[in-house]
Order: sequence, then C-alpha cells, then structure tokens
Amino acid sequence: MRQLILGSSSIYRRDLLQRLQIPFDISNPDIDETPLPGESPDATAVRLAAAKTRAVAATHPGALIIGADQVAVFEGIQLGKPLNRHNATRQLQLVRGKEVLFYTALCLFNSDQGNMQARLVPSRVKFRLLSDPQIENYLDKEQPYHCAGSAKLEGLGVALIEHMESEDPTALIGLPLIALVEMLTLEGVEIV
Repeated sequence: MRQLILGSSSIYRRDLLQRLQIPFDISNPDIDETPLPGESPDATAVRLAAAKTRAVAATHPGALIIGADQVAVFEGIQLGKPLNRHNATRQLQLVRGKEVLFYTALCLFNSDQGNMQARLVPSRVKFRLLSDPQIENYLDKEQPYHCAGSAKLEGLGVALIEHMESEDPTALIGLPLIALVEMLTLEGVEIV
C-alpha cells in the first residue's frame, strides 16, 4: 500500500482517521489560512484543504495525502478561528439560539500521479440559547480558540448544540470519514 499521510496537526482528525484501522503517518502543513478577498466560505475551505495536501506533498512524493479544513458561516459572515477569548465570546454571543453552517472540505491528493479528489460536506448546526455565564464557563473549560466559530464540537462544544443536520457525523469534528472511505477506494485502498 502507498504511504498514507494525514496533513494535519489536529489530534481529533488523527483520532478519527484511526477509526479506519489503516496505517498512516502525520505531517503538519504550514500554510496561511487567511481567506482571500471576495472568496466564498465553501471555496475557502476547499482551497485550504487542497493547499494542505500540496504543502505535505512537497516532502512526501508518491504518497496519498489527506487534507481537511473547516469554515463556519453565520448569516453570510465567515466565522474564522477566534484566536483569543474576546473574539470567542463575541462569536458565541452572536450565534446563540441561531443556526450556523459549517463547511468541511476534504481533499485526497495522489502526489505520485497529481490526482486531487475534493469533497465539501456541509453541516447545519443550531446553537442553544446560551447565557453569558454559560459561554464564559464553556470558554473557561474548553479554550476553543483554534476552532472555527469557537465551537470545539469534539469536546464540550457538543453541549452548545440544540440540533444538527449533516450527511456525515464526523464532518463536524473535521474529517468526513464517509467521504474519505469513498475517496480512498477510488485510489485502490480497501478499508474492510
């Protein structure tokens, strides 16, 4: 089997990929994740996922490389990673009791053949009507400063959600495994 590499520093993506019980390595892509002017949120997610695979491919020729990225959108506004408590508080106050669309992009790059597969998996999330003390308590416990929309859904962030809709339950955590299995199969990787 060709070397499989997860282009991510996320322990949550690593844990999700381990569910497939196939060998893989990890490489942390170092890319600029700033959205381009006028770029739609879904296009940002796909571009960044693809950029992660290409960054890893530079040092891993002949490998299959997985890249993923997630962008949250509220009323047409892209909610990026808050990076600090002040921004996280503002984001969560903005979306409480409302619906946010999370775009999770997944790319699989065959660096040997130059073939790129890409999928975009949207997830609609309705946030609970959270009080300011609940938001502060969540931020004290979770510090989700590097999570799109301040929602660390693989942890305590799940308590922020009233309901969600998605074709892939793992997409919201950041690695849509249903789509990934299909993509790997197209590259000749059998999972079961």
